[in-house]
Amino acid sequence: MEDQATPVGVDPNVPNVARMYDYYLDGKDNYAADRAAAEQILKLFPETRDSAKENRAFLSRAVRHLVESGIRQIVDLGSGLPTRGNTHEIAHAVAPDTRVVYVDYDPVVCVHSRALLAKGDNVTIVQADARAPETLLTELREHVDFDRPVAFLLLAILHFIPDENPDGAGAYQIIQRLYEASAPGSHLVLSHAIDAKPDTTPEALEIYNRSTEALSLRTHAEIARFFDGYELLEPGLVFPKDWRPVDPPLFNARNTSIGYVGVGRKPS
Repeated sequence: MEDQATPVGVDPNVPNVARMYDYYLDGKDNYAADRAAAEQILKLFPETRDSAKENRAFLSRAVRHLVESGIRQIVDLGSGLPTRGNTHEIAHAVAPDTRVVYVDYDPVVCVHSRALLAKGDNVTIVQADARAPETLLTELREHVDFDRPVAFLLLAILHFIPDENPDGAGAYQIIQRLYEASAPGSHLVLSHAIDAKPDTTPEALEIYNRSTEALSLRTHAEIARFFDGYELLEPGLVFPKDWRPVDPPLFNARNTSIGYVGVGRKPS
């Protein structure tokens, strides 16, 4: 990305969590500062790259389940930079009429998403911040029928939002507002990082504190709270590779997973 013009409002010298994640996934949409910060994390948590790939594999299985269950509206919040196996590609392979809305507040993400994703039918990119849920919902109402079930995807985003947020709504407030706005039969899909290595976590937190977003790690019980009001689908809140695996796992999930995933359904 160093050879490309930097979007207005973006400081390429400050590590960005979306671009760091892109680097973990072997992407090329990142700056030197992102790669340097990501390499620091990889020294502390060598399993981060594999865990990011596990997270993407979970996304694929969850989206396929949603569409096969009849969901035709998906909102991918904090969608990050486009990569292989994007949400709309997975959904449209099952049902091309599925409406997919990508949402991110990062201008770099939105520029790349519009260039790469907005060429197909039933794909929309919205620049908005989940920490302002009322504004977000107003934007989404132009593209989503909230009288029908909708699936909200929050993959690796909630651990960047604290419980009490001086910059807007806290993590639990955001999920509660999405729950209130959605129709019965709607779904919540999330993945969330945990304190996998207490001895080295403080160093990792410091690295992320110097990036665009700080980390707010939560326990299994605290992550489960996001599903209050939802029916948590089997097998529950588990490591990514343990959520309805379809193939033998490439990695030992208990060694590489540094977070939990789950899917919930709003009851009728």
